[in-house]
Amino acid sequence: MPVKPKWQQLADRIRGQIESGELAPGDQLPSTIQLKTEHGVSTTVVRQAILVLQTQGWVQGVHGLGVFVAERE
Repeated sequence: MPVKPKWQQLADRIRGQIESGELAPGDQLPSTIQLKTEHGVSTTVVRQAILVLQTQGWVQGVHGLGVFVAERE
């Protein structure tokens, strides 16, 4: 079985935190730098993971403020 790309692994991890309630709607995600350091990945990996989560409706970016967990319906 092929290994998932690092961005997909990170997106899965963040999605899991949201699903478990560890991250609640309205919570701010750690900064790109924090996520890079915590997970040992590049800025590109973090940005791709966040982009995928935004596209799927899990998080939303607020320009100048950060990325927040979206309200789920």
